[in-house]
Amino acid sequence: MKNIFAALLLLVFCAFAAGCKTTSPAESLRRFEYSEPHMGTRFSITLYAPDQTAADAGAQAAFARVAALDHMMTDYDPKSELMQLCLHPAGQPRHVSPELFELIAESIRVTRETGGAFDITVGPFVRAWRAARKSGVLPTPDQIAGMRKSIGIDKLRLDAHERTITLLAPDMRLDLGGIAKGYAADAALNVLRKLGIHRALVAASGDIAIGDAPPGKAGWTVGIEALDGLPNELARKVTLRNAGVSTSGDTSQHVEINGVRYSHIIDPATGLGLTNHIQVTIIGPNATTTDGLDTPLDIMGVKRAIEFVDARPKLAALVVSTDASGKHVIASRRFQERFGSK
Repeated sequence: MKNIFAALLLLVFCAFAAGCKTTSPAESLRRFEYSEPHMGTRFSITLYAPDQTAADAGAQAAFARVAALDHMMTDYDPKSELMQLCLHPAGQPRHVSPELFELIAESIRVTRETGGAFDITVGPFVRAWRAARKSGVLPTPDQIAGMRKSIGIDKLRLDAHERTITLLAPDMRLDLGGIAKGYAADAALNVLRKLGIHRALVAASGDIAIGDAPPGKAGWTVGIEALDGLPNELARKVTLRNAGVSTSGDTSQHVEINGVRYSHIIDPATGLGLTNHIQVTIIGPNATTTDGLDTPLDIMGVKRAIEFVDARPKLAALVVSTDASGKHVIASRRFQERFGSK
């Protein structure tokens, strides 16, 4: 499961629109940039607004929305709504906020769609793996088997009419780190849109929500960092508007235990970090979708990941992996059609 400390950054570039003799309303907009720490990373907002006052108000409202969602969904704060749900007695329904219900329901849908490669109930595995990365000692098979009794979406019961969630097993710990940043980026972008700011981009480290194109441009140019590359080295650049894009991999977050390189990304099937070296960049209709899918595509591996994306018309992906024979870069069919194979 991808945690809130994203392994990779997507570098975002956008040039100012060129001047012309007559100025349209769009061309009179000015570019503004903002950045604040949230969800264990930095959220950056780039937007076009008519003046500083409108831009500042928009950014402030968008960051406030992210902060509220962070307080609601973090697993680091025992007082968060998510952790209060986890601490609620097993078998007893708990009423939750619309946002938390929506995201957990979406997470269950993604779990089913990915055949269990994405699973928010792996919180016990996440906590054990955090400890293992610090100590250098792997959890034992018996420990993993014990934790598995509290894992699985079959142990979640949702009641949409009452808006309640029931945890059906003791010691359950939900972890939204693999989807919450994308959800928050989408929410921030929606705040800006409601305030009349449509030409905007919200970046939550490796997860980006993209609105209308900048003035005079076809879209926002997003750089995908190269796997194991030098700082600021890009594998590709893509131009996007009204979309989401996410990248997941283990370039900056991994640990070696007993001579084996393990990723921070946990495979729900094993309870351990991945050992295959892979990076997935996925493009979709919004950042909630792409954030929820990039990590399970890592877990699926190259072949299954490409097949999964090619079967879904709203998705495109670039998968980079390394093994004993070298580095391999494979683009999905729609990625090749939209952005070329090189």
